[in-house]
Amino acid sequence: MSHFTTIAIEIKNGDLLEQALQSLGYPVKLNTLVRGYLGDTTTANYVIPMPNAYDIGFRKAGDRYELIADMWGVAMNVEEFLGELNQQYAARTVLESATQQGFVIEQQEVLEDGTVRIVIGRWA
Repeated sequence: MSHFTTIAIEIKNGDLLEQALQSLGYPVKLNTLVRGYLGDTTTANYVIPMPNAYDIGFRKAGDRYELIADMWGVAMNVEEFLGELNQQYAARTVLESATQQGFVIEQQEVLEDGTVRIVIGRWA
């Protein structure tokens, strides 16, 4: 019996997902196995290999990604992890969109409360 749980998330761009994970300090493997209880595995597009052999994976489901992991073995607060991931992903989405529309990133910083502040501009 599989212990894997899937969680729908609002992430659509795999490249930005990978960048967000890396910015949070997680190593990312592409198109590999997610390990779970008693050697159980499943595949995912992006995988964070964890030292305790209970990995966290992200796989494409329609036009979005879903998180897949054996939550019994994942040694982290998943809600907190997803909050940090969504924040990093959103910041990268804003930066990419602004750049594509001809804006220049003038300043980017993380405030003491964890808020990401981005200043963009464009000469008219």
